[in-house]
Amino acid sequence: MSLSVTDNSERVTAPRTVDTIIIGSGFAGLGAAIKLAQKGKHNFLVLERGSDVGGTWRDNTYPGAACDVPSHLYSYSFALNPDWTRSFSTQPEIQKYISSVARKYNVMDKHVFNSDVTSVTWNEGTHRWDVVASTGQYTAKVVVTAVGALCEPNLPPIAGIESFEGDIFHSAQWNHDVSLEGKRVAVIGTGASAIQIVPAIAGKVKHLDVYQRTAPWILPRFDREYTALEKFAFKRIPGFQRLSRTGIYAARETQVVGLAKKPALMRIFELIAKQQINKGIKDKALRKKVTPNFRIGCKRMLISNAYYPALDRPNVDLVTDGIAEVKAHSIVSADGTEREIDALVVATGFHVTDSPAYQGIYGKGGKTLAQTFEEEGQQGYKGAAVANFPNMFFLVGPNTGLGHTSMVFMIESQLNYVVDALDTIEKHDIGVIEVRKDIQDDYNADLQDRMADSVWMNGGCASWYLDKHGNNTTLWPDFTFRFRAITRKFDLAAYRSVAASDLPAPAVGTVNDSDIEVAAK
Repeated sequence: MSLSVTDNSERVTAPRTVDTIIIGSGFAGLGAAIKLAQKGKHNFLVLERGSDVGGTWRDNTYPGAACDVPSHLYSYSFALNPDWTRSFSTQPEIQKYISSVARKYNVMDKHVFNSDVTSVTWNEGTHRWDVVASTGQYTAKVVVTAVGALCEPNLPPIAGIESFEGDIFHSAQWNHDVSLEGKRVAVIGTGASAIQIVPAIAGKVKHLDVYQRTAPWILPRFDREYTALEKFAFKRIPGFQRLSRTGIYAARETQVVGLAKKPALMRIFELIAKQQINKGIKDKALRKKVTPNFRIGCKRMLISNAYYPALDRPNVDLVTDGIAEVKAHSIVSADGTEREIDALVVATGFHVTDSPAYQGIYGKGGKTLAQTFEEEGQQGYKGAAVANFPNMFFLVGPNTGLGHTSMVFMIESQLNYVVDALDTIEKHDIGVIEVRKDIQDDYNADLQDRMADSVWMNGGCASWYLDKHGNNTTLWPDFTFRFRAITRKFDLAAYRSVAASDLPAPAVGTVNDSDIEVAAK
């Protein structure tokens, strides 16, 4: 079964007022919609720029796309999936799961799809957010941003790349109308997407050049299909699936000791990764090229059993000299070598600490979120609030990322916090609420202190985890159960609030559900 959503971009034009607007419908935004509906809060909308739920799992359809977190942990705790077919799920299976959850919890009618949000502006006069999207104008008392960290492709500033005349696309915008079979192809990048793409296409293309700036550490991928007996147990034996999930979670949490507290312990993982290199590559010179010179965990740890054998193929070359320029039909490396290609795959990641989405969010005084982060660094409070952006909550905000386990766990922790915040606002009839800057500063000072001994700050590498100030503003530097503990309840004392009775009354309005059409096929 698949879902198609009527494109209402021409019909939805009138401004409308709702209590809450959620921006984005990946795991975070969809989870927020479900939790609001379960709480009986139905006066909300989800604005999603795509044509379906799923976020990054809807968009990243490149060959070999799959998750690097075990299936049973990479799902909502309130919507376990007994039908996973293997230990590490592929993109189509994850997208199918997300879509099924949206249908199960009946929140599709709260979505406005094909709705690209262009600006979100705090209105000092009405004390509400004015939202402009491709589907019209909206106003809301509260905005929940759930745009995600891996949603804006990062295109490399390589000289001449715009002059390339062959097929070119980013890994997150894969063109399935283009066949790479029998062609000369180049892949720029060796990150999480690239190490899945390269093995998937290496046996089909005529020749493949893989351009590596920094060698990643790659661990074994313990992936397999579940047996019929396991599938039966997941579906029929009460508690078996949840017990399996708990075991996976506990095993993953042990990595925090090495990542965040005792980086020397990561040498164990380095030995395992080096065995992967020796097992997958015969050529000694190539082994040297793919062996990183920094502590494992400093950059994102990757998993694959197929990447090294793919590089060892006779029709694949690993290029480490850097790219000088791209021409109409070739790439020139820094040593002057020119390599002819027919197609170019850009697998250079995403804007994480400098997302373009930040440029369209205007807080108090008209300052954008991008300007705030540029001046002060990407800082927030519990990843859920930012000073000078009242009545706005963030999902997957600053310092909520992980390098070892499931982001869905962190998302659910934040959902607890944000939903309790909305309950608190309603209970106390609060009109405006904003995290105190001194509280936020103390919180971030503590985060950076705890980060000081981590592998991310002492591993000898530069990574997208760090902002331009050299601070790790991306990751949570501790056990995830501790994050769950500090987000279990909303802490009103950390915020400044103004009673609704002391503010000008906003215009009253609700969503007309007939304006949102969903067609299920």
